[in-house]
Amino acid sequence: MSKEEEIAKIPVTDYAGKLAKTFLYNPLTPILAIFLLAVGYLSLVVMPREEDPQIAISGGTIIVPLPGSTPEEIDNIIVKPLERKLREISGIKHIYGMAADNVGIINVMYKIGENREDSNLKLYDKVMQNMDQLPKGAMQPLIRPFDIDIDVPILTFAFYLKDGSPLNRVDLFKEVRKIQNDFNAVENVSKTTLKGEHKEQYNIKVDLYKLSGYHLSLGQIMKAVQALAVNVPDVKGRTKDHELMIFGVKNAINSIEDVRNVIVASYMNSPIYLKDVAEVEDSYDIQNYKNAEIVEREMKKGVSHEEAKDISAYGPFKPKKEQITLTVSKLKGTNAVFVAEGVIEELSHKYKEELQKLGIGYTITRNYGVRADEAVNELVHHLVITILIIAVVLVIALGWKESLIVTFTVPAILAVTLFIAYLTGQTINRITLFAFLLSLGLLVDAAIIVIENIHRHMHAHDAVDREIDEIMITATDEIGAPTNIATLAIILTMVPMAFVGGMMGEFMKPIPYNVPVALFASLVVAYIFTPYLANKMLKKPKLHHHHHHFQKEEDKKGGEHS
Repeated sequence: MSKEEEIAKIPVTDYAGKLAKTFLYNPLTPILAIFLLAVGYLSLVVMPREEDPQIAISGGTIIVPLPGSTPEEIDNIIVKPLERKLREISGIKHIYGMAADNVGIINVMYKIGENREDSNLKLYDKVMQNMDQLPKGAMQPLIRPFDIDIDVPILTFAFYLKDGSPLNRVDLFKEVRKIQNDFNAVENVSKTTLKGEHKEQYNIKVDLYKLSGYHLSLGQIMKAVQALAVNVPDVKGRTKDHELMIFGVKNAINSIEDVRNVIVASYMNSPIYLKDVAEVEDSYDIQNYKNAEIVEREMKKGVSHEEAKDISAYGPFKPKKEQITLTVSKLKGTNAVFVAEGVIEELSHKYKEELQKLGIGYTITRNYGVRADEAVNELVHHLVITILIIAVVLVIALGWKESLIVTFTVPAILAVTLFIAYLTGQTINRITLFAFLLSLGLLVDAAIIVIENIHRHMHAHDAVDREIDEIMITATDEIGAPTNIATLAIILTMVPMAFVGGMMGEFMKPIPYNVPVALFASLVVAYIFTPYLANKMLKKPKLHHHHHHFQKEEDKKGGEHS
């Protein structure tokens, strides 16, 4: 009889035995093992890395302006009716309405876990359906969805002028805006913002003494400037030295001379120019008080990486510098590490020399990509240590060959789980890896039970008369049913975690998603590879060939086996 026929005759009752039987002499078994490890490793590399799991948070703000109305009116005719209508949307958790002079504002927060795109659509839809109910004179409502994935930046850069730079604030803004436009073109970058920037404008400082000398009013000057500027000037209150500030000259002007030569009135038949009554300067928007500053400290010499975390490792503060912060956010579900690397590469590759020439310095003040990568790498490191600890314990308990066999199953199981996580669109984060660490102890369970039973069968007194492959299959088959049930029981204890609501539930989702997958994979891997490897590596003990010796042993034990 050929090997195949012999194996086919071995009776099996459980899936465990069937799997062992199918793969024991199959030439594809080692290829399958290599394939599993490869896809697992690829998934680990390719999967988007984040520090924390993506949590679906959605909400929005509706702003309805009604010029000339009091907060009471707004509350009664805009806020309350709109709140009533919004209550009709399913999935909303909170609605906060606010009434102020001339405007009603309603903030909506959905339950955590609601699909964001759907939620935004529902909100927009509901407001648009009820446009006819808004009072006469109300302006078009503004609907601003709240977008957590995009609004949280993964990178922030602080750009500042180095000492002795030929540029001023406005030039800095123009340079940074160029860089911002380039960042928006980097793959998977969703949104970039600038904070602390200053735009260019002409500032007109009117001298009140001169005005009264010429018998002019401020209104005349505003009218004259308005003829040039589309933006109506803001008039700020008087300054301490009796000058008056007017801002906002933007159009129809090519040079500062054009502004200085605006004719504001005629006095005794000769024109009075703006420069006669005011000081005009080409500067930045001084009415914009939003400033951002950066402070640096030098690290002292000879400080190690560990000590660098301590404040005392740094010298005194240098003087503050004005800076512009450029923030970069990524698209949902993309790899924070890759996006951050792409953006930093773009900056250093394209702008390094130019920024040096212009005397612009920059510091990366936040890099979520690095943090995500560190968090993931640290946990992978822990996984490896845990696997090694398991291996050592097994060497002591089972013997080194058995230990090797069981230890091999762990990366194989994790590889399957990672691959399935990748296919289902999950990201690698602290919680996903925690789920793996959590299930590690449970994962070796099945393989240990199989190898243990094979070991027992091989040292049993009838092992001598049995073929080794038959021992493998029977031993695996025997423990199939109880192992399956035990594993199923553990899987069922994990499932309820998927139904925990709120923020905590969303945060812990990867555990009920990944642990059951890993446990199921542990069964399949144990039934396929343990018998296969045991068949290759373990030998039947020689001892049992001496029948008379065996007989004496039997008598000593007092027929324990009978």
